[in-house]
Amino acid sequence: MGTSASFFKDDAVATPGGRPPDISPDQAHLAAAFPAGKVAYRTAQLREGGLGPRAVRRLVEDGTLLRLRPGCYVRSAWWNRLSDDGRRRNRVLLHGFATLTTSARGYVYSHTSAASLHGLYLWHVDELVHVTQESKPSRAGCGKDTAVHTRALAEGDVVELGRTKVTSLERTVIDCALTLPYKQALIIADHALRLGASLPKLLAAAGRLASHRGIRTLRRVLRFADPRSESPGETLTRDLLRELLFEMPELQLWITTRLGRHRVDFAWVKRRVVLEFDGKGKYFDYRPTDEAIYRERKREVALIESGWTVLRIEWRDLFDEAAFKARVLAALG
Repeated sequence: MGTSASFFKDDAVATPGGRPPDISPDQAHLAAAFPAGKVAYRTAQLREGGLGPRAVRRLVEDGTLLRLRPGCYVRSAWWNRLSDDGRRRNRVLLHGFATLTTSARGYVYSHTSAASLHGLYLWHVDELVHVTQESKPSRAGCGKDTAVHTRALAEGDVVELGRTKVTSLERTVIDCALTLPYKQALIIADHALRLGASLPKLLAAAGRLASHRGIRTLRRVLRFADPRSESPGETLTRDLLRELLFEMPELQLWITTRLGRHRVDFAWVKRRVVLEFDGKGKYFDYRPTDEAIYRERKREVALIESGWTVLRIEWRDLFDEAAFKARVLAALG
């Protein structure tokens, strides 16, 4: 289970043809020693490229390189452009790159690290790289940034993403639910089910765990998980409605208006009330902000004209239960 050095390339990084006045000798040496676009380096690679400890230290001090973990450096400019999710995913990949992780060593990326590689939503989780292996871990690759879990994994618990071994969707949900708080684990379970995780397999696995630590959280997660939630905010909104004993709305309902059919997050059909969770990604991920807001406004007007009350909530509303409850009650009449 390894990650090729050539994987960590960034086409936006170019090797200068000469040495501009504002480029230090160490920066020029780094550019000349490695292919254009390479953004990750093992210590041994830098040394082979003619950059000793002092040169590497200077490159870290001037901000060219960032020491991500023992034995691994990345270009700071590339790292700073990554999103939080991108950094979390690349921490895992760079762990394999730095440690030359192989199947012979027995590492399988697990827990939230596996969730990140599967592309699952994560909310308020640690930045550690989680690995699972059958035998007692050695010191190799197990720095302060690594959490090592010792457990035998069944053949069906391990899959390969590219050349990286990770726990399966089902095993990842179980591990996260056994170790994380309920809401963080519920977000992961919702998304895993949406991506095809098998609920019967999860229930069967939970049944075999008996009195395992964290089993109550796992059972609660599996009881309330729902693949129809499409974001962490929707998951938390749905769960808060349940906790506050509201009649549960329909999720992802299509409503026909004069401007066409629109899908809404939550709808109480008999009361003609729509609840929408407005996460930042809703407006920033897919199209220019002004266009997204304009389309969303037209959509809301069409729903109102069709006789629907539209209630919008944001992240902050989820953490003021009294105000949230009052707003929903008012909308429901």
